[in-house]
Formats: sequence, C-alpha cells, structure tokens
Amino acid sequence: MTETTLNSVIFYLFSAIIILSVIESYFSYTHDKKYYESKDTLTTIYLMSVNFLVNVVMKSGTYLLLDYCFRHYRLFSIPNGLLYWTVLVLLQDFFYWLLHATGHYIRLFWAVHVTHHSSEHFNLTTGFRSSVFEPIYRLFFFVPLSLMGFSAIDILIAYYVTQIYGNLVHTQTIGKLHPIIEYIFVTPSHHRVHHASNYRYLDKNMGMLLILWDRIFGTFQEELPEDKVRYGLVKDLENRGPVNIIFHEFIALSEDMKKTEVLSDKLKYLFYAPGWSHDGQSQTSKDLQRQLETEENAACLES
Repeated sequence: MTETTLNSVIFYLFSAIIILSVIESYFSYTHDKKYYESKDTLTTIYLMSVNFLVNVVMKSGTYLLLDYCFRHYRLFSIPNGLLYWTVLVLLQDFFYWLLHATGHYIRLFWAVHVTHHSSEHFNLTTGFRSSVFEPIYRLFFFVPLSLMGFSAIDILIAYYVTQIYGNLVHTQTIGKLHPIIEYIFVTPSHHRVHHASNYRYLDKNMGMLLILWDRIFGTFQEELPEDKVRYGLVKDLENRGPVNIIFHEFIALSEDMKKTEVLSDKLKYLFYAPGWSHDGQSQTSKDLQRQLETEENAACLES
C-alpha cells in the first residue's frame, strides 16, 4: 500500500461519514428526536479541526517511527496476504482497546480523552469530537505492530478503516442488532453505554471494532432498558466553551496536585484513576459502581 492509497481511504471514508451525519441530522429534525443541537455540533467541528491540525503535525513523525521500527527491528513477517491483514486488524483493534483503556484508567490520559466524552448529545458527529492531543502519544501503542512485521502504511490504513467503523456506532437511530453481532462486534448499543454518565456504565465497552476485548478483560456492560443512558460527564461542565472543553481536566488535575506536598501523591494524581484523591474526598468510577451495587442490593433485601 502507498501513502496515496492511505489518503484516498481517509478521504472517501470520512466523506461517507459526513454524508451519513447529514442524513441522520435530517432524520432527527423531521422526527423531532433532538439528537443534534447546533451549538454542540459547532463545538464538535472546532474540536475536530484542532485534532486535524495535531494529526497533520504528527503524521510524518508517526510514519517515520513506525517505518523505522518495521525496517530495522521487525521480528517476523506474514507472507500470506489474507492472514496478514486479518492478524493486523485484530492486533490493531486490541492495541486500540489498550490505548482507550489507558485514556479511562490513568488520569493524565483521561485529561486528553475527556473531550470525546464532553457532549451531552450522541450522534454521528460525536465520533468526530476527538481527543485532541491523543495523536501525540497514540503512535507508541502501534509500535509493537511494526515490530511484528506490519508496515507503517498498512498499520495506518487498518487504524483509519476501523476508526470509521468506530464513528458509525455513534448513533441513537439504531437499536440492538442480532445477538451474534452484539456478542462479537461493537454496536451502537454498546457504544451508547460507553458514552453514558450513569454510574453502572462508566469505563465500559472500550472496543473500536470488537466487543470481545471488553468481554475478555471484564469491561463489558450491556445497555439496560431500566437504566436509560444519560450522555456527558458525571460532573457537568459549567463552562462549555470549546477551549475549556479541551483544557478543563488539565486545570482540575493541576489544582488537585497542589493540594498535597507529598511527591508520591502528586504522581498518583497523574497516574491513578480519575477520581482518586490523597484524602479520599472523591471517588473513582469503581467506587461509584460499588456504591450503586450496595444500594441496589439493599433495595432488593427491603423488597
């Protein structure tokens, strides 16, 4: 594959998503679904534009690093084309799951990823509300693929193709699909859970293409009719300006680190889960879920 092929793939796939977004927006408007809100969509366009610029800046560096590792340090190669692409897509999807999980379980990376979860709406454009600074470190999660014998261009093509699939599941217009599809692949239902602020749904369903990784690693959660999804963040933003959406968690992280003089605690604020605090005054998603489980068990005993 060539860089021209990569650029063509990106152009045509993203053009298709834009067309589908317009169609979904029209459907939402004509059926009064309120899936879209103009200010929210404009904010998404702004965030997408900033992310695009970061991607452009990082593109050459990403390619050069992956290509260097491939040419000088690859451990083996897969001569069969079908097997090559099958293994590449599966491994790339796993490493994306790992990247995504890192963005949820380590606060420094959550400060980057949180922009993607900042919208209180959920539609096809939400997929474009990218984690603005993620391209700066995302490439390091794909270096193992180069070492395993996959070329830089092929890695990037596999990533963008699966990312387009990841964009398509940002929708409320599709309900649950066939159980076999729901068991294997990430579906709109799974990803609605991922974008929910309900305690039960926090840090769940982090796959891009396959939901199997979440089933294997214990991060799967089904969408439940009795727990209707609420989109956005657990703590709503008072200032929903686009600049604040990008930097608010970095600011909050800095303020929390100033609360302690102990270096180890400062580092824990950086690398422990969002919600951790040195004095126990705040709660992580796991704490909130344990609290919910306790309340539900108590309610069952009372009934």
